[in-house]
Amino acid sequence: MKLRHFIPFFDSSAQDWGQESRLLRWLTFLWLFVGLVVMFSASYAVADAKTGDGLYYFKIQLLWIFLGMIGFNVIVHSPLRFILGLANWGMLLLLGLVLMTLLPGVGTEVNGATRWLVLGPVGIQPSELIKPFLVLQSARIFGQWNRLNWGTRLVWVGIFALTVASILLQPNLSTAALCGMMIWLIALAAGLPYLYLGGAAGLGLLAAIVSVSLKSYQRRRLISFLNPWADPKGDGYQLIQSLLAIGSGGVFGSGFGMSQQKLFFLPIQDTDFIFAVFAEEFGLIGCILLFVMLAAYATLAIRVAIKAKNPVHQLVAVGVMILMVGQSLLNIGVASGALPTTGLPFPLFSYGGSSMIASLLAASLLIRVARESTSAEVISINPHLAKSDS
Repeated sequence: MKLRHFIPFFDSSAQDWGQESRLLRWLTFLWLFVGLVVMFSASYAVADAKTGDGLYYFKIQLLWIFLGMIGFNVIVHSPLRFILGLANWGMLLLLGLVLMTLLPGVGTEVNGATRWLVLGPVGIQPSELIKPFLVLQSARIFGQWNRLNWGTRLVWVGIFALTVASILLQPNLSTAALCGMMIWLIALAAGLPYLYLGGAAGLGLLAAIVSVSLKSYQRRRLISFLNPWADPKGDGYQLIQSLLAIGSGGVFGSGFGMSQQKLFFLPIQDTDFIFAVFAEEFGLIGCILLFVMLAAYATLAIRVAIKAKNPVHQLVAVGVMILMVGQSLLNIGVASGALPTTGLPFPLFSYGGSSMIASLLAASLLIRVARESTSAEVISINPHLAKSDS
């Protein structure tokens, strides 16, 4: 691996990649650029009020992107067999960090949930960072399911269940549900027996029901999205402000930077409800273009999965598609009132270092699968050499 592979955006070797790899790389950069533009607009007023520097969150986001892009470039140039070989250790390490957030005095509480570990001036969210490792390890286990003995199967199914349960206990119902659905869909794509899948789905649904029954705020959130105007100043406030933002955008939007709801009306507008700011500023046309981008990403991911000859590689591609596109659609569903209000970031859009790094690592995994799935790479031919050979 050469030094230039560690420098974000300046990788001249990409011109020799296959078509899907190159398209995915530039689509990821486009997604990242649009997200950075929207995050700048959504965060400026809040950053100025809180820190006196409207660019504060934007500059921190640039730092996280730089760090994430280093990991991105390392992964796209590393063999998948090597990455998969480290997946179990990475997942176990991050599972340990998730469990540490549950220890009194260790995890940092934000908005009523202990999802964070603060290491000096830096806060990390292990439940976000573990997502790409969950994709890798679940693809590795379910892709080789028939070759594994029952002891190994049960150990890793138990570890997956422990991961989802520990995230649920933070409490973080939305991320736990996403991780559980992602693992389940990867198992479905791997062709596991329906009896196993049905049992896992039943246990997951039971766990969600128990969590909602025990935690009144989760129950109120699930109910409030059906009629947020029943409690416009309480549980329905976020959704009402989000709907006002989306509706104010109209067909063409109010224009970049011109959102009114982000001016201290819409809560957490630079993270969980960043889509509402995007819809207000870019309107229906911008939303359609965003959906086209997500559809293009999903289509390329499916093509990569179909072309991959290794079952594990196929499942990695499927898992990344679920993580990137599925989480984006869930975020949009929450902001538009189609789903209950939950705290899921929009990949490559929302402010936050853990989410940004996890999203870039996931995107790089899909590109790496595409590179190894390409039957023939693009090779530049020296015309003088070709003439002499003829």
